Amino acid sequence: MLGWDSRAVHAGREDLVALGVHAIPLDMSTTAPLTSVESGGEAYELMATGGVPGPGQSTVYQRLWNPTVARFEAGVSTLEGAAESVAFATGMAALTAVLLAAVAGGKPHVVAVRPLYGGSDHVLATGLLGTTVTFVHPDEVHAALRPDTGLVIAETPANPDLSLLDIRKLVADADGVPVMIDNTFATPVLQRPLESGASLVLHSATKFLGGHGDAMGGVVATDSGWASRLRQVRAVTGGLLTPWPAYLLHRGLATLPVRVRAQQASAHKVAVALANHEAITRVLYPGLAECDPQGLVGTQMSGPGSLLSFEVDTAEHAEAIPSHVSLLTHAVSLGGIDTLIQHPAGLTHRPVAAAAKPHATMLRVSIGLEDPEDILADLVQAVEAVC
Repeated sequence: MLGWDSRAVHAGREDLVALGVHAIPLDMSTTAPLTSVESGGEAYELMATGGVPGPGQSTVYQRLWNPTVARFEAGVSTLEGAAESVAFATGMAALTAVLLAAVAGGKPHVVAVRPLYGGSDHVLATGLLGTTVTFVHPDEVHAALRPDTGLVIAETPANPDLSLLDIRKLVADADGVPVMIDNTFATPVLQRPLESGASLVLHSATKFLGGHGDAMGGVVATDSGWASRLRQVRAVTGGLLTPWPAYLLHRGLATLPVRVRAQQASAHKVAVALANHEAITRVLYPGLAECDPQGLVGTQMSGPGSLLSFEVDTAEHAEAIPSHVSLLTHAVSLGGIDTLIQHPAGLTHRPVAAAAKPHATMLRVSIGLEDPEDILADLVQAVEAVC
């Protein structure tokens, strides 16, 4: 078995030497030649119903299949330890496919553990996709189950308060209902939820997997049964990931372990320093003992990651601080090479119900690859300029 970093570099690239190339091939074809109406029709029906084209079989049309996208999916499967992965245009398109698959299977009820990413919370709360939802705290999952419950959904670490959830306990509480874990914050470098019993693992690949803020995508790692259902949803709804972003996202997998570890090391330094600053009322970071009461870092997770949140005394001060940074970028998203700061209550979690909205005094920081001393200095000067 190859080491973790070796797997990240070579995942989805195993056949390149045999092909006589060094870089990942990029196939931009929107359509593929057909040898006959019959063979083309068979291939079309196979892929439109969630199947995978066989050797030599036409891929017909990019909405159904693309080899560059398939390579990225193979890479994610390797890193998450999944049988298969299915990639989509965005993380929200991936979540949409999971929800539609549950509805199509006659199980439209979802138990969702808050906090969640604001977009995920919003689409569940609206019922736009035919789901009904019960929002719960982690210890309320089992009591919320119904005969028509098709999914239990959670994030760990959660967005934006970085709270951790015991996946094994969640799976046990779900009592056989499939559990989907959003693993965007941890990445497979730090956590692999399938090993803890989850059925589906979702990533906004736009974030850490790509890592450079220049490609959007989403991906779900799962078993073959779920993968087939998700491919069918993707084929009929058109939520596909296209070849160029797939190429960039796949390229990002090779440096994922190096980036995550470096960003994590800086995040720990920044979190500890901020926790000791008199103008900051609270720091939320899984690497601080008080933020990991269950001891999940070192057991379920191999490290605390590179996202942190902190709170100041007033909402007005929190809203003003991002306008005073100079090295950092005031922007939504996360997981890229540069450090980003944003105000969740006013931005990504703006549509969330008031009872579940993050504190207006909270700011979220995604630590990048700059020198940690420079990140900290910029944060401190911004805080002190306002507070």
